[in-house]
Amino acid sequence: QVQLVESGGGLVQAGASLRLSCAASGLHFSSHDTGWFRQAPGKERTFVAAISWGGGSTYYADSVKGRFTISRDNALNTVYLQMNSLKPEDTAVYYCAARPVGAGDDYNYWGQGTQVTVSS
Repeated sequence: QVQLVESGGGLVQAGASLRLSCAASGLHFSSHDTGWFRQAPGKERTFVAAISWGGGSTYYADSVKGRFTISRDNALNTVYLQMNSLKPEDTAVYYCAARPVGAGDDYNYWGQGTQVTVSS
């Protein structure tokens, strides 16, 4: 059974940093692209960042470029999201997701999410 478990969320002030982690199990992690998404209250879930299976390619939403960094450690089956210079508009539930390489654009597996709240 595939499981993605996020951690590292919390309540911080604007300008602070957080690092989210997502531990994967039940899948061959290094054969999966992974991504982070977020959903703010009353809004749809949106893309934040993605990283290819080997870590060689990364992608970011314009709203987080230069502030967030996605990385992964395939030996630990974990993907990270380093979030710096946090803003109140970054407040959301953050989800990690994974999809097999070459399986298309949709993510097959999702975590339960971790809450990030940024106060002004």
